[in-house]
Amino acid sequence: MYKHKIYILLILIFLAVIPADAQCAMCRAVLESDENVQAAKGINNGIMYLMIFPYLLIAGVGYAIYRSRKKASEN
Repeated sequence: MYKHKIYILLILIFLAVIPADAQCAMCRAVLESDENVQAAKGINNGIMYLMIFPYLLIAGVGYAIYRSRKKASEN
């Protein structure tokens, strides 16, 4: 049981340090044609901010299912 938590923690740490460019191809093309690099960074950060919430919701549902199954197996 303890070993699974370590694996999950290592995966999360690994994913946290991977740089990600979340721009779609069209956004990237428009922003690369412009000389304003700060606008591209701002849009990329906004996309990353909006992308985190679906993953948090999925993680919350997964944890709730895990917790309910764990309680059911203990009883």
